[in-house]
Amino acid sequence: MLQSLHVKNLALIEETEVEFGRGLNILTGETGAGKSLLIGSVNLALGGKFEKDMLRKGADSALVELVFSCDSPKVKEKLLQLDLDPDEDGTIIISRKMQAGKSICRINGETVAAKQVKELAELLIDIHGQHEHQSLLNKKKHMEILDVYCGEKFQKAAEAVEEAYKECGRLRRALEEESRDEEAKAKEQALAQFELQEIQEAKLVVGEDEELERRYKLMVNGKRITESLAESYQYTGSDFDGSAGSALSRALRALRSISGLDQRLGELEGQLSEIDSLLADYNRDLAEYMSDCEFDEEDFATVEERLNLVNRLKEKYGKSLEAVISYGEERQRLLDKLEDYDAYMAELEEKLKAAQGRLEISCEQLSQIRKKNAKTLTKQLKAALVHLNFMTVEFEVVVERAAGITAKGYDDVEFLISVNPGEAMKPLSQVASGGELSRIMLAIKTVLAGRDDIDTLIFDEIDAGISGRTAWRVSEQLDRVGKAHQVLCITHLPQIAAMADKHFVIEKNAKSDNTITDIRHISEDESLGELARLLGSDALTEAALSNAREMRAQALGYKEKQP
Repeated sequence: MLQSLHVKNLALIEETEVEFGRGLNILTGETGAGKSLLIGSVNLALGGKFEKDMLRKGADSALVELVFSCDSPKVKEKLLQLDLDPDEDGTIIISRKMQAGKSICRINGETVAAKQVKELAELLIDIHGQHEHQSLLNKKKHMEILDVYCGEKFQKAAEAVEEAYKECGRLRRALEEESRDEEAKAKEQALAQFELQEIQEAKLVVGEDEELERRYKLMVNGKRITESLAESYQYTGSDFDGSAGSALSRALRALRSISGLDQRLGELEGQLSEIDSLLADYNRDLAEYMSDCEFDEEDFATVEERLNLVNRLKEKYGKSLEAVISYGEERQRLLDKLEDYDAYMAELEEKLKAAQGRLEISCEQLSQIRKKNAKTLTKQLKAALVHLNFMTVEFEVVVERAAGITAKGYDDVEFLISVNPGEAMKPLSQVASGGELSRIMLAIKTVLAGRDDIDTLIFDEIDAGISGRTAWRVSEQLDRVGKAHQVLCITHLPQIAAMADKHFVIEKNAKSDNTITDIRHISEDESLGELARLLGSDALTEAALSNAREMRAQALGYKEKQP
């Protein structure tokens, strides 16, 4: 449920906060008072497009905040998917701060992308805009409505169809791409053979490029390395008079001659002996390394040639030896395919045929679900339309096979209607007026509301093009929906306003040379005055108020009779 709406510095709104209730929340106001701002504010909070001219004059930023209370498992699951922790009491706060050039969306204080807000909003609220009923003139909308009505079992079947459709598309594209003439095939085969032969003859070993680079670097710098190593050996070895090794040996002999005289002297001898051993190990390793560094012109040429080959292959076929080897394997697979091309194409065609068979079966399963649900949807919509003053209506949700198959199956869905006795049913676009479309959409929303977990429904002037007895029927239908859902309805009809569980008025006033729009909850007495205004009274005369009281009493009487 939408608990509250807080708006600041948006268009004509300076700052306002309104708390909604359960059941039917009615919003009325003079023409031009800013009733559309309610829908606009909610849409902005839920990630709608923001333009800088929406900011109130003189303001640097605007704020819209929605507070929901919801304990739906689906909503909790969605919050977790968005890496957001659900509040224990089910409170969800969606806010959006808007400035020229940027905006910041938050859910429960955590900054999120507008896309994430929209994903969550789909589970919290359903907004019916002023002209949404016009979408019924498009057959695509009919399928969307039926598919939503079908529920979770349908979704699994729909996913199977989409997956099978994608697989068929992939195989069909593969066949088209592989359909080539003999000359092109021969050229591709010759190139693949050349590339594979070049890679195979190299007999590449993963990691050898690094070893070759190391050896080449040593060989290129061999003279300098050899001279430096020889100098180091001269200073540290024991073969040269005055070297560290020679001096260390003399020092050790001198210490050994007295080490037995004192324990401490023995310890010093031990330390020096350890140093002598370390230096000896160093000199042995150094001598071994020097022997390996002996420069050989033939060996250098071999290493250089191999390194050039490896680097050339890496430049042609991949940035690493692993990539080059992988490319060679891919070339081998291509050659295998081309060498037995006819068999390969036959295999592809067989796979496509099998995939098309699976797609056909999946489409049939999906169609059966649609047809089954179309019958119950037809009955429910017809009943709802009768209640909305379509007294002689005939209505049918028709599911037929289309000419082709899409990702949504092979069905063609269309709503047919007849509003006059004896007339054949025809598509909505050929029969229904604007007012009839509004009622049909309300009937659809009513039926769908019983099939989903969305708690809050907003209707922006669902009453377009209706009046009189029909208006009463619409108000009764809204009250029915309000028994199971929270409904926010913007209206200009007194019959609908009279049915309110909670009545709000949208007003536009002048303040300090500025125009301000505000939304506020009104009392029962104020509501009667607003009903009198909606009835067309210029002044709150006793006669006007009497008509308003009568209308309100009629609405309350209807409410009391409902279970």
